[in-house]
Amino acid sequence: MDTLDLSYRVAVSLAGAGARACVRGLPEGWRVRLQAEAPDLPAGHWVWLHAVSVGELLLADGLVARLRDSGHRVHVSTGTPAGLALLNQRLPDWNQGTDRITGAAFPLDDPAGLEPFLDHPPGAFMALETELWPGLLEALEQRGIPRLVVNGRLTEKSLQRGGPWLRRAAARLTRVAARDEASAAAFRQLGAPDVHLGGNLKADLPVPRPLHTGWEALRTAWAGAPILVIGNTVAGEESALLEVWSTAKATWPDLRLILAPRQPRRFDAVADLFTEHGLTYRRASSWAEGPDWHDTEALLLDTLGELPAAYAEGTLALVAGGWASAGGHNPLEPVRAGVPTLIGPGFANFEDLVPPLLEAGRLDVIPLQGLATRMVALLGQVPLRATPPPALPASLAGALDRTWALISPYLPPA
Repeated sequence: MDTLDLSYRVAVSLAGAGARACVRGLPEGWRVRLQAEAPDLPAGHWVWLHAVSVGELLLADGLVARLRDSGHRVHVSTGTPAGLALLNQRLPDWNQGTDRITGAAFPLDDPAGLEPFLDHPPGAFMALETELWPGLLEALEQRGIPRLVVNGRLTEKSLQRGGPWLRRAAARLTRVAARDEASAAAFRQLGAPDVHLGGNLKADLPVPRPLHTGWEALRTAWAGAPILVIGNTVAGEESALLEVWSTAKATWPDLRLILAPRQPRRFDAVADLFTEHGLTYRRASSWAEGPDWHDTEALLLDTLGELPAAYAEGTLALVAGGWASAGGHNPLEPVRAGVPTLIGPGFANFEDLVPPLLEAGRLDVIPLQGLATRMVALLGQVPLRATPPPALPASLAGALDRTWALISPYLPPA
């Protein structure tokens, strides 16, 4: 162990010891990781798949299914309370009666946190997108366990923040299947030794899980009304987009709204905002069978995992994030559902997806000041509900197959 590795181990050991000494006073995210439990699986015969939070867990669907159907035992970890809640929802569907998929919280990256996971170590470790933990990667390298990144995403900003610990962690990766050329170049610059283009797994996700039967009452009551679905709003966007919705509603009085904030911790604040705007609304988390949806203007989608299927309920979709920041959010979900989709000018995190969708006419990029006008025009041109969409552009297809070809040589025997 050299000075760099030693300095990291000392730092995380001190942080871990301090956290365990005052666990009751820590934020929930810390407590979740301190309580992480290792799976009871045979050493060397399971795959550890880490998805840091909700977005990465949604992205994992296709990969988990491929691993399960290939006979692998998989333990999925996540690092946030919201991620853990969604993981527990996902496990029954992922297992499909096979009992091959387990899941729990991701541990602290210190020796005490990692020890239970290394007593019976995995046959391979895979991280989705950008999770590089120096302590874990060092321990896995010492044991000769493959260390993989799938759908690898690394921005210029992340690259600039990468200090010596992060560079050492990248150098220990066995293989990276990057989601786009820019990320592949960034991983190489960071020091990853074996980087390939896998493609964006978001383009190869399975069909979303059906919505629960309670949605039938909403569909019946709103059957003749246009519906605007706004997904993944961030702080500062809800007020502006509610004004846009109100402006469009002046022309289309029956216009209804489904809105899903990006972060669960903001659900209550957005509910308060609905009240301030005088909306008659319901919350998806307190769904009641057979409510009177005829007099309800809006649904606050304050649940996890339902947004991809909820887009198909709409007449138009707004994928938010790009009206308040430069990054934006994934526009593929409503596009794949066949719903006309609008996004804001900020889509730096999806520069691999947006240009081909624009070229294919599957997406519009509209600034906030022109959004209401564009919506009013579209509502007079498009069908009330989604129609069967054409295939995605060829450049976005095949990501799961390419990624599988890159990682399968490093997986343990099924």
